[in-house]
Amino acid sequence: MQKLQLIDYVVFLVYFVIVSSYGYWIYARKKQIDIDSKDFFLAEGSLTWWAIGASLIASNISAEQFVGMSGSGFAMGLAIASYEWMAAVTLIVVAAFFLPIYLKNKIYTMPQFLSQRYSPLVATIMAVFWLLMYIFVNLTSILYLGALAVDTITGIGFTTCVVGLSIFAVFITLGGMKVIGYTDVIQVIVLVLGGLATTYLALELVAQKISGGDVWTALGYVKDNASDHFQMILQKGDMMMPDGKGGTEDAYQKLPGIAVLVGGLWIANIGYWGCNQYITQRALGADLPTARKGLLFAAFLKLLMPVIVVLPGIAAYVLYKNGFFQTEMLESVTIDGVTKEVVKSDKAYPVLLNLLPTGLKGLSFAALTAAIVASLAGKANSISTIFTLDIYQKFFKKGASERNLVNVGKGAILVSMLIAIFMAPQLSRFDQAFQFIQEFSGLISPGVVAIFLMGMFWKRANGMAALLAAIATLPLGIAFNEYFPEMPFLNRMSFVFLTLIAIIVIVSLISPYKPKKDGIEVTADMFKIEKSFAIGAIILLGIISALYIAFW
Repeated sequence: MQKLQLIDYVVFLVYFVIVSSYGYWIYARKKQIDIDSKDFFLAEGSLTWWAIGASLIASNISAEQFVGMSGSGFAMGLAIASYEWMAAVTLIVVAAFFLPIYLKNKIYTMPQFLSQRYSPLVATIMAVFWLLMYIFVNLTSILYLGALAVDTITGIGFTTCVVGLSIFAVFITLGGMKVIGYTDVIQVIVLVLGGLATTYLALELVAQKISGGDVWTALGYVKDNASDHFQMILQKGDMMMPDGKGGTEDAYQKLPGIAVLVGGLWIANIGYWGCNQYITQRALGADLPTARKGLLFAAFLKLLMPVIVVLPGIAAYVLYKNGFFQTEMLESVTIDGVTKEVVKSDKAYPVLLNLLPTGLKGLSFAALTAAIVASLAGKANSISTIFTLDIYQKFFKKGASERNLVNVGKGAILVSMLIAIFMAPQLSRFDQAFQFIQEFSGLISPGVVAIFLMGMFWKRANGMAALLAAIATLPLGIAFNEYFPEMPFLNRMSFVFLTLIAIIVIVSLISPYKPKKDGIEVTADMFKIEKSFAIGAIILLGIISALYIAFW
């Protein structure tokens, strides 16, 4: 299996120089100005709708999609695309109902919303939750998967890849949100073009080695010979997949049928797209029409993602089933003291890249690196924002200067990245790291979504109710995992969410109603939508409905 050649490294170097130079140019335009904290963390008022949309996608699509979701495509097929297509629907909901509340009330961080709506204690508890999850789950997993992919492609060593990706991301992140936002435009162009090239060439490989004919013939062959991999709604027993331990497990446990449309996937998506500093931060510095256009643009880009990240995984599965890269897909694992070779689903994408032609392999490698670095930068900036504005400024130095806040933010970026570098190798024990991310995030998401939804749309919800729900979130999630392990995790999330809603309702109703002064303003006229946004949303929903009907 041939590694990158000189021309591939030239292609990658061109990408690296363009992104780095553009980022430095944006930064240098303001280097004579004493940047303030809102500009550093939010790029207040300076991001256009297309920059917001591109930055959302560049920050969202990372190694967890390119590598992790392709691995899940290899293991369970198109069903995993529900995370992408339902996310597009969720972006419409967030643009219509969440953004008006945030922007009207000048919300800059998610803990700030909780502080204004409930109490500083609720905000602090959730800020700590978010910081722990962002650093130890999200940032770490992005770095691990990215380094795994880059090492597989280049062979330069996992540790070297971890450090190199971290340095590249830190270089961009220290320039602030404006640098991140506008370099993300380049990142997403490279990401989409390189990703589409990889998909095209993956199908061409199937045509050359198995099916004959052209790419469309190969696509038909893949669909016919992996028909179980083209189901969006799984039932029990439909799909058995590798479990990373040498055995198999039912894919229904990961994607339990209709729950992806009306159940727990909504909780995961609303938590990620509507109550997540990492994502909403891109829109919080803009006006409402601009922010909404940005989210709509991101939703349309989401339609492409399964073509870029899931289809190559399915093509890799067909190639593997026909006898190709039988050893490359294996990894040594030790279980109960016994070492054996098992199929590692997350190797599908990087192994596939190594089969691509010279030059185009460099473009695909650049796309993968763009996705990794953009996500690392975005996540690190969000960690920095929450720590600086919701922890440091409140508890360590209330009268901190703007320069001090920016410097603390930069320090938080460096510390969080060092922690991720140390923790990344620990994730090697998991198969399908994308599912690892979803399941660990699922311990927090039900509480976040319950507290935010009730805070936005039920005036009676009070601080004590939200505090109890916040405290109960992790214990409930762990208890459901412990006592109902046979229940799909999305269904466990639903039950935890409903339990927390019940806690908030009961505690709020038995407590005296005391309207909070200077709380969150929510009025019906805030949700009026622009005609162009409504038309775009209807078109998007029609496309997604057609996709689900076609691949049900």
